[in-house]
Amino acid sequence: MSIVLFFLGLGFLVVGAEALVRGAGRMATALGISPLIIGLTIVAFGTSAPELAVSIKAALGGQPDIAVGNVVGSNIFNVLFILGVSALIIPLAVARQLIRVDVPLMIGLSVLLLVLSLDGRLCFWECLLLFVGLLAYVTLLIVHSRRESKVIVDEYAEAFAASPESANAWVKNIALVIVGLALLVLGSRWLVDAAVTFARYLGVSEVVVGLTIVAAGTSLPEVVTSIVAALRGERDIAVGNVVGSNIFNIMGVLGLTGLVARDGIAVAPNLLVFDIPVMIVVALVCLPIFFTGQRISRGEGVLLLAGDCAYTGYLVMLARG
Repeated sequence: MSIVLFFLGLGFLVVGAEALVRGAGRMATALGISPLIIGLTIVAFGTSAPELAVSIKAALGGQPDIAVGNVVGSNIFNVLFILGVSALIIPLAVARQLIRVDVPLMIGLSVLLLVLSLDGRLCFWECLLLFVGLLAYVTLLIVHSRRESKVIVDEYAEAFAASPESANAWVKNIALVIVGLALLVLGSRWLVDAAVTFARYLGVSEVVVGLTIVAAGTSLPEVVTSIVAALRGERDIAVGNVVGSNIFNIMGVLGLTGLVARDGIAVAPNLLVFDIPVMIVVALVCLPIFFTGQRISRGEGVLLLAGDCAYTGYLVMLARG
């Protein structure tokens, strides 16, 4: 029954995120919001909706290890696995905006998370700081998008602009958003409950389950979005989706989770000692890779995938003692 609930919950999370992104994106287009803004905010953040739903459910259910492990594991998985697979499909272009602003911000937030967690807890005010930072980041994105090149604007317009018919179907789009949110809530509940059962049955910690099974499962929307973007040749979107999702995971997911939980979120010692430092190293690796010709080659994609296999292999060995 736990296995059935796990896969049902996972399916609900993926379908719910897709419905939420589709409905919100079409409504934003109907309101005249730029497709570039939709891509950088609604799509990137919408694909992180499963992480948000799972982390909030886990924190409220007394499983903070899954809540934090889910975010840290997802950020590592996003860079190593998703960018690795996408680069194998087609070498990925990296926009200057990512190199100058977004990747340094991702690195800085990863370090900030480690500093804030050194006392073993993310308190209410620290989570509030993260969430306010997210609002400031979105504001800067909107301002910067007005100076974006026509090539990138057209790329996002082709990928995310809705047709006039679908944009005017307000009832349908509002229903998509509501259904998407409902599926996220229900799916997160089943997924977390099943993950806790797995951890107890297998005799491993909830941290390991959060870093592996839950993190990979909640990253499925990012996997689909980036791979589809790579197959279509929309290479800026494939990279921007991953970086934007990682930024949202730290500021939005952990920030909102701590605010909802009110008492903050406990951070396990092994996350401080190993996994969060790994997340920082993975974020740092992006700079030299992105700088080399402002692209991610297939060879670099193989190296990223090898890093993901090594990290996952270590967690498996750790779980088996």
